[in-house]
Amino acid sequence: MLRTIWSSVLAIGGVVGMVCATLSPTPVEASCGSVSCFVVIGSQQQVPMKGLLTINAIYNWTPMEAPSGEGGRIPFANQGERTLTLANLNVNRIETTTRTATLDLNYGLTERLGIQVSIPYKHVESDAQIGGLTPVPYSERGLGDIRAVLKYNVLPTLRSMVVLGVGVDFPTGSYGRFAQGTTLAESTLQIGRGNFGVVPMIYQTYELIPHRLNQFALASYRHTAKNSDGYKFGDEVNVSLGLNVVPLEKTPWLVLTQQFNFRWMQNDAMDASLFQFNPATSSSILLDPAIRFRAVPTTGSTYLAYSPGIMVNVFNFASAYFIAQIPIHRDFNGNLEQQISYIFGVTKSFQLFGGSS
Repeated sequence: MLRTIWSSVLAIGGVVGMVCATLSPTPVEASCGSVSCFVVIGSQQQVPMKGLLTINAIYNWTPMEAPSGEGGRIPFANQGERTLTLANLNVNRIETTTRTATLDLNYGLTERLGIQVSIPYKHVESDAQIGGLTPVPYSERGLGDIRAVLKYNVLPTLRSMVVLGVGVDFPTGSYGRFAQGTTLAESTLQIGRGNFGVVPMIYQTYELIPHRLNQFALASYRHTAKNSDGYKFGDEVNVSLGLNVVPLEKTPWLVLTQQFNFRWMQNDAMDASLFQFNPATSSSILLDPAIRFRAVPTTGSTYLAYSPGIMVNVFNFASAYFIAQIPIHRDFNGNLEQQISYIFGVTKSFQLFGGSS
């Protein structure tokens, strides 16, 4: 059994790896900002049957760009030296791309209780402005913050499900990467957040037309504690609503998904003295020497997206899906804005106990 599971995991990883190699974009120039796609994939949020292990191999590609015509209004947030420098730089076009490959494991402990573990591998690529006018090339990759979620199905019926979950983000991702020399890369470009987080959530689904049309909704909240550098990533609220449709009765292997995703992110904050950057002299003027918890002005955002996608049963071996996330409304406080993002994934389930795979 274990050999079968391991072979299938390798096969799934190989498929995702080929997709990544084929679609990986060319290097980009960028500054701060690192946001990920967030969509609902039912096999992640549901509680599997007792003894059933569901594996998702997921690849996210999330590009971000400065708003058109605004250039870069990005402060220098140096968590290593505890300084926040306000700046309004004349940058024509800056970008950041975050690629994330995630292994998501979802296991049914009982008929109503399940556990989910998400293991992300992140690649952040940019040109980061580290306290000056000249961008510094920055590219980093590694294991991100692992999330474990305990879930309970409070309302199981033949046509519906309501799942309550509480997750914990573990600070497994590196938070000490350097952009150049001994200068730390800004916090939003780090692989991890540097401290634990808590993530309560609720997921609901209902079959409007059995085996043809089902409705789903998801709401979650993330709170991350301030890390050892005095930096706190802003709280995050996600709300999603959508439909899964089997378009033809004779093609149950084909599912179309349509969903709307809303995300609100609070401003990050950090313990730092405050400076104002003067581009004429490339120097900084001290405004307030006090080290206190300050909001980073160009962090935080409000984002609404429409996410259409397709799911296909591949030879009764696994399910593959592709989802695009298209922005409808964006307010990123003058920082980099999330562009059209993409998710590719493969799902495979195994009956570990009480049945065969």
